[in-house]
Amino acid sequence: MFAEVPQPLRYAEALLGRYAELAGAASSERLLANLVRATAELADCALGQLYLLDHTNTRLTLSAEWLDGLLQPRESASLPSDYDGEQLLQYCLCQNQVLCIDELDSGLHSIACLPEGSRAWRSLLCLPLHDGVGRTRGLLLVASHERRILQGFAASFAQLGSFALAQLQLLQRLRAPAVDGAASAASVSSVPGTPCASGYGLLGQSQAMRRVYQLIGKVLHSPVSVLLTGETGTGKELVARAIHDCGARRSKAFIVQNCAALPENLLESELFGYRKGAFTGADRDKPGLFDAADGGTLFLDEIGDMPLTLQAKLLRVLQEGEVRPLGCSETHKVDVRIVAATHQELRKRVEEGRFREDLFYRLSHFPIELPALRERGEDILLLARHFASTASGLLQRDACRWSDAALEHLAGYAFPGNVRELKGLVERAVLLCEGGELLPEHFNLEQTQHPDSAPLSLRERMDRLERNLLLDCLRKNRGNQTNAANELGLPRRTLLYRMQRLKISPSEV
Repeated sequence: MFAEVPQPLRYAEALLGRYAELAGAASSERLLANLVRATAELADCALGQLYLLDHTNTRLTLSAEWLDGLLQPRESASLPSDYDGEQLLQYCLCQNQVLCIDELDSGLHSIACLPEGSRAWRSLLCLPLHDGVGRTRGLLLVASHERRILQGFAASFAQLGSFALAQLQLLQRLRAPAVDGAASAASVSSVPGTPCASGYGLLGQSQAMRRVYQLIGKVLHSPVSVLLTGETGTGKELVARAIHDCGARRSKAFIVQNCAALPENLLESELFGYRKGAFTGADRDKPGLFDAADGGTLFLDEIGDMPLTLQAKLLRVLQEGEVRPLGCSETHKVDVRIVAATHQELRKRVEEGRFREDLFYRLSHFPIELPALRERGEDILLLARHFASTASGLLQRDACRWSDAALEHLAGYAFPGNVRELKGLVERAVLLCEGGELLPEHFNLEQTQHPDSAPLSLRERMDRLERNLLLDCLRKNRGNQTNAANELGLPRRTLLYRMQRLKISPSEV
């Protein structure tokens, strides 16, 4: 076998042979076994281990182990382990860094993950494995009883491990039972650590969403505050919940508070709590949302609308982890992760003096901008099918078929309200659909202009205004054309003519 990094040509030939073994594996178990065996033998090490994250990204499992020339049975391998108890694994995973130690010292390094034996472990290489979109999915570890310089294997082992993850996902898909539509995109593999096709429970496979998934993966195992930005309706609360549910705090509370929903005094008492007698009506002690979210996550939506005085108190929580309830002179510690969201330009609000600059920089350590739906291309139809399937299930009716015309109608719309608007449109269309097939007339779409489109003419603007006026009147009169015509002061025949000219169908009413 090889000591240190072998001659490039010889090593390349051996590495290609290992790729062929991985590609030819007929089962997940054989694939993982081939991977740990390959890395141990290529590095001339006695130990090769593969740890995979489960679908929640909070728990590492020793999925395969090669020790002293033998594959270790899964029943004798260590049980699933929380990586928080393993310093070396924790560092490598949370910091997303390759760890190479040429001279292990049991007095300095916690090496409980390494098997005990008569011989001490001297050298170790541990590296994170990533899937095709850059998310960390596990760790690959090799260790030797002899002193080895293993750093040179890191790059090739990372590529070999990523290839194995891709093969693992392919094997899982080939063996998974077929499911319909969007359900297949949201299914989670039963193989520990296999990437979730939907991206942390979120639907979408566009390049814009893959960038979001990559950023989510970077911040899951870090306590840093996250600022979610983007237009209204892009799903900021869903992303915040995904960060919580797939992170280390998933067993604790996820609390949501909209900062624009309450006046300043009420918002302060909700967030920080109060003591009995703090104000009129405070007849008992009441803990705040920071206390309710202790150990978990507090999602502050519309953070840009938080009053300046409360911004100062929030900054104190972020910097010191201290909360002082109303009517109390003492502070107490809380351990809360803050995920904030806004559709506003916070930097502009800072310039206007409506948002604290120090809080802005504190919150924007890790910003994630969510793309508008019009930037997500193929995701529009994927989401539409998912919402239609869900709505049909709630109504306890068979799933609606999609006409090509309806799909083209949706694909050409700009969706100023983003995913929230699409969901409402599809749910309404399913309610209106009586023939089992969704048609363009089931969707109340006003084709919006893109920034680079030609401006509307005066006639087009007048037609749009007239169309909206007629629709409002018809809906007000529950579709009764005679009553609507009387209210508008028009003959019924004229109303019918205008409805035909403006392409107002009865289904829109």
